[in-house]
Amino acid sequence: MAVYMDRHYVEGASRRAVADAHQKDLAIQDKYDVRFLTYWFDDIRCTAFSLVEAPDRETIERAHNEAHGLVPNEVIEVDPSVVEAFLGRIKDPPSAPAPKTDGVSVDAGFRAIMFTDLKDSTRMTMLHGDAKALHLVHVHNALIRNCLKTTRGREIKHTGDGLMASFASVPDSVECAIAIQKAFAAYNNEHREAPLYLRIGFSAGEPIEEHGDLFGKSVQLAARLCANAEPGQILIDQSALQQWPGRNLPLRDLGEITPKGFDQGVTVYEVEWRARELPRSDRSKRAE
Repeated sequence: MAVYMDRHYVEGASRRAVADAHQKDLAIQDKYDVRFLTYWFDDIRCTAFSLVEAPDRETIERAHNEAHGLVPNEVIEVDPSVVEAFLGRIKDPPSAPAPKTDGVSVDAGFRAIMFTDLKDSTRMTMLHGDAKALHLVHVHNALIRNCLKTTRGREIKHTGDGLMASFASVPDSVECAIAIQKAFAAYNNEHREAPLYLRIGFSAGEPIEEHGDLFGKSVQLAARLCANAEPGQILIDQSALQQWPGRNLPLRDLGEITPKGFDQGVTVYEVEWRARELPRSDRSKRAE
């Protein structure tokens, strides 16, 4: 059977109500020969997402309708390995609580998506030879992955000359991007004969967007911002910036651009990572 993700817009719903609806789905799943694997609920945007193994979309809709009447607004077929890479799981956590209180802990599913790109990666072999170029790629990988580990980032894929990563919060992604650029700057200070310069761009969004693809718009925009960045630069769009509590960041407004493949302009900012550390007040807010 295929695996699908569905999206529900549930105005005014609470975490407890959505957790209860999930339990009702589980209670009826055998009747429809489906498996409700897990769910996410974004109470800020009033959107819920279910991951379901089922024979087709119509069966999912019928099962939801009988269980609680919340028929999904959209259903897309997904690759479970890609879902796990972005969201960190494809089934309910073993310790998932029963829906007894409004304090049920539920992952919103909203993610910040980051792309990195190494400057002149295709010229490294020509400049330094095969062995040296391979060593530099390994250095590049290690520097980025070390920062991902300390900022709770998840590597989605290696793009050959960069990485694509997912974060459960925009503050974590910004902290990671700054840490990466500082790590590369420190490396270059010690290895002036073969410096490495990185472009970084990121955006943020829900698992299912209006394009009917898994993180479609946010992935495309993050990639485009990365491509528009200069070596050593970090670019963030307005939609991602809005998810930063307090938004007290060292930023430079670059105005509006219309990325390739987009119909409307996007307001873009540069995170001036060389200016100062992340504001201590914002770091404490993120840790709370």
